[in-house]
Amino acid sequence: MADPALPVVVIVGRPNVGKSTLFNRLAGRRHALVADTPGVTRDRKEAEATLRGRRVRLIDTAGLEESAPESLYGRMRASSELAIAQADLVLFCIDVRTGITPADQHFAAWLRRQNRPVLLIAGKAEGRAGANAALDAYSLGLGSPVAVSAEHGEGLADLMGEIADRVPPAADDAFTPDVLPTLDEGDLAPRPPGPLRLAIVGRPNAGKSTLLNRLFGEERMITGPEPGLTRDAVAVRFADAQGPIELVDTAGLRKKARIEAPLEKMSVSASIEALKMAEIVVLTLDATLGVHEQDLQIARLIEREGRGCVLALNKWDAVEDRSLTRRAISDRVEFSLAQMKGIPVVSFSALTGAGVNKLLPAVRAAHEVWNKRVSTGALNRWFEAALERHQPPLVAGRRLKLRYMTQAKARPPTFILFGTRAELLPEDYQRYLVNGLRETFALPGTPIRLHLRGTNNPYAES
Repeated sequence: MADPALPVVVIVGRPNVGKSTLFNRLAGRRHALVADTPGVTRDRKEAEATLRGRRVRLIDTAGLEESAPESLYGRMRASSELAIAQADLVLFCIDVRTGITPADQHFAAWLRRQNRPVLLIAGKAEGRAGANAALDAYSLGLGSPVAVSAEHGEGLADLMGEIADRVPPAADDAFTPDVLPTLDEGDLAPRPPGPLRLAIVGRPNAGKSTLLNRLFGEERMITGPEPGLTRDAVAVRFADAQGPIELVDTAGLRKKARIEAPLEKMSVSASIEALKMAEIVVLTLDATLGVHEQDLQIARLIEREGRGCVLALNKWDAVEDRSLTRRAISDRVEFSLAQMKGIPVVSFSALTGAGVNKLLPAVRAAHEVWNKRVSTGALNRWFEAALERHQPPLVAGRRLKLRYMTQAKARPPTFILFGTRAELLPEDYQRYLVNGLRETFALPGTPIRLHLRGTNNPYAES
């Protein structure tokens, strides 16, 4: 996620001219989905890049097309126009293989009226033939084009130099390495913690993008009645009363058997990667449809990855019998997700905003539980009492001797149980201990890991 204080470089152009490939090249890694299909990018994608020593905030945008404002492509264009309005430099990309099109001419004329610095990029200009074809771009009246082939890495050095020369300096670019700064006590203070990493996941059309827009406070994501609008994982950064949050919206996750198109496979991979990188995951459900088996599969994936989770019941304003619906959802979750017992549930309407203010406090509380540590003394006092209430079972005619327990780490809470032949402890007794840990030390909803470590008997024959 890019620093919002950096100079903004926005990449625009008609669909399928190589904007996302160029974005990934400049950013130095694959941030945006790329496929040989027009219109892959729908939402703005941001990344921080260092170009010739200058840090910038890159923004990839959807392809510019003439469409009715209420249509999908009209909404995509409106999102791109918002990005252009905040740009310090606009990179206008064309495809020299297809030549200058009427759409290129139309949007070049439109860009000249936006009062923003524009750098013309003649893309897909491989080799000498591509460089010669780039000369036609002078007809657009946007100055000298920079010929590049993002796919093959040609011309990128010149492009980076041009960008570095044209963007205004960032605040930290004013530092001169020849002059050593003096330090005061404030410079030595500990750095504040990083942002809470939060991902929104769920099935298609559950209202994930609408929720991000509501939390972020602006129309950052393309929304509409069409399912599956979001294709890539898109991160935004904002802050609540307790500190910064990096929030990632993801593409809807359908049943694996229904995923056939290569582009959807890439979208699902990006969603799962965002889930793995998150600390807390908001599993968003359409409350009018109840809990679907796919929702439970996503929840189990969250638990396997060891992430904290909040269950979000969206579209609550459209639920007719709210008491019955909540009871049915709670019963299904309690029965099917025993390993996440006590998972927090928040109901709201992302469309109207009713109840959304309850979500972030629930996320913060789940994050605190996910980070919780239990002292070894308190842990073993509980452990001794648990053994007295329910003795370990016999295994092969001999009772297991469980000695002590310690917490190895948090995020999620992870405990190690030591004892003679402890690794043979049956799963039902492990569940007894995990449930006891959850209830005694207030660990609702979070994954709990219990590792077993057998100890060697020094008198046993070798």
